[in-house]
Amino acid sequence: MSAAAPAPTGETPATRTATATATEGSDVPFIDPAASDAGRAAPHRLTPPPYWGDRVGNDDVELVPSHGVGRGLVPFDFPGVAVGTAEYANGPTGATVITIANGARTSVDARGGAIGIIGRYEEFNHAICFAGGSSYGLAAATGVDEELLVREQGRVGWQDLRSASGAVIYDLGARDTGIVPDAALGRAALEAARPDVIPVGRVGAGIAASAGKIDLSRCEFTGQGAAFRQIGDIRILVVTIVNPVGVIVDRDGRIVRGNYDPETGERRLPVVDYEAALLAGEQPVTAAGNTTITAVVTNVKLDDKELRLFGRQVHSSMHRAIQPFHTNHDGDTLFALTTDEITLPPAGSTRLGEQAVNSIALAAVASELAWDAVLEAGR
Repeated sequence: MSAAAPAPTGETPATRTATATATEGSDVPFIDPAASDAGRAAPHRLTPPPYWGDRVGNDDVELVPSHGVGRGLVPFDFPGVAVGTAEYANGPTGATVITIANGARTSVDARGGAIGIIGRYEEFNHAICFAGGSSYGLAAATGVDEELLVREQGRVGWQDLRSASGAVIYDLGARDTGIVPDAALGRAALEAARPDVIPVGRVGAGIAASAGKIDLSRCEFTGQGAAFRQIGDIRILVVTIVNPVGVIVDRDGRIVRGNYDPETGERRLPVVDYEAALLAGEQPVTAAGNTTITAVVTNVKLDDKELRLFGRQVHSSMHRAIQPFHTNHDGDTLFALTTDEITLPPAGSTRLGEQAVNSIALAAVASELAWDAVLEAGR
């Protein structure tokens, strides 16, 4: 067992060929949101064999937050919204924080059989914190709360209260340490938040995320994904940490990441393994320790019902990119947030309300962005 597993370096997979200009003063490439090379033959990114013995923990090493750059940067322009990441390279494990300066109304869509949430403020949030470490990583969100209190100069009147919700993934199977995100790491991620770019790949809460856990010997590293779109005054931002039982699938039905067979060099849908087991009269197997966590932020004004159905529609759509999704071994959670800044034209009277069709259209666009974000996590 290694006491301090090395941090993964920034990746430039052969699958990614299109980039925009580099960040000023940096050699980290921007990722062209219009480019799509998903599904091309990608070199495998197998996770190491799992280790279930005694592990080095937070108290055994000196933990210093770092800020990786991942594989590239996704630019975005959403006034009042910023995204930051921080990692413990000793883990490796990390945290990602989406912060909304003036707060945003929130709806939470939580599915699957292994959900890990803290806060779960379903009406209003000023930050969403994602972290590794399973239930132990929920502490990262408390660090975000602590920093928000500091920024309010300790004021605790009802109108001054700030709220942060958090969700976690199980990333412990892909590494050999018991180091987990804590309050200090969550706080570091918030302090590093930027209003212009989001790192993607093995960075933040996604630094040790993985997919395709039918057999851990065929499991591959994934990471953090993001996508942004502006349509006139409408803005939509998606950030996701992809750590599912299932595999990542592109729009052509090709498997991008997960369930990689080193003997054949092929990836296959888990249903193939499940069907083979059922045909042989054997019990299908799937490794535990999964969950995909996502935030979709818009500036479009939606009433409570519309916001709830907006989040549900986007979350449901992600089954196209992740197969299977929402299993009893996953704790999939999506936070849908709106800053209520843009009012769309009336969509016509309907039984469900005047704005119902607008909500459907907005969610349809956001669903495509969610697919883009998942693909960015798996490239």
